[in-house]
Amino acid sequence: MDRAGRPNRRWLLASGLAGVTVALAGCSSRKAASSARVASATTSASPEARPTTPATAFARLMEGNKRWVSGDLQHPDRDPNRRQFVAQEQEPFGAILSCIDSRVPPELLFDTGLGDLYVMRTGGEAVGPVVTGSVEYGPMTSGTPLVVVLGHQRCGAVKAAYTSLRDGKPLPGNLQAIVKALQPAYEQAVREGGADPVETMARAQVELTAADLRSNRDLAPLVRKGALAVVGAYYSLDTGKVEVLGGAPS
Repeated sequence: MDRAGRPNRRWLLASGLAGVTVALAGCSSRKAASSARVASATTSASPEARPTTPATAFARLMEGNKRWVSGDLQHPDRDPNRRQFVAQEQEPFGAILSCIDSRVPPELLFDTGLGDLYVMRTGGEAVGPVVTGSVEYGPMTSGTPLVVVLGHQRCGAVKAAYTSLRDGKPLPGNLQAIVKALQPAYEQAVREGGADPVETMARAQVELTAADLRSNRDLAPLVRKGALAVVGAYYSLDTGKVEVLGGAPS
């Protein structure tokens, strides 16, 4: 091949150097991205300090609910790094007893993350020995300083129980067990009256359940010495706001 047909050596050298520069730049970018991921993992794995008192735990929950209402959500501690951080042990700062209703997920409406809450969900917050034991678990084994009994607007379980008791028509299968558990709330609602007896019953169920837990043989000593608060609360489907019915720590 003549000189005109051969590649220019200077051009080859320049092209080679340019390729090396691009490759090095790519490596630097990957290293920077990797460092950023490590930094992110460190940040995620070092969450805001766990509340250790009833008042600080309650404040954390209510701050999260304010974000839920406004839409200014933080979505804290909901990634693989947090998952790894809590994989070996957990120290939830709150225990929530709420309804099974699909519109009332405690972790979302309090804007909390993985490992923050123990959550028990039953129809109309109906309780029994297993449910009560589940509520007791956090305060008695890991020092969880807050229990919240959370009822909600337009509760289908409460409505079904109210109708069953009013009309004297038992519900099928194990649904009748929910009716039986909610009967004290029904009786209180009948005594109180009001324009919307189902809503009255739903609130009564929260108040009665929270009072029972506060006087529970194992939880009452923790409540008396200020290590635990049992709060009754009510969630609005319309606004997303959690209203405190009683027991809020000062």
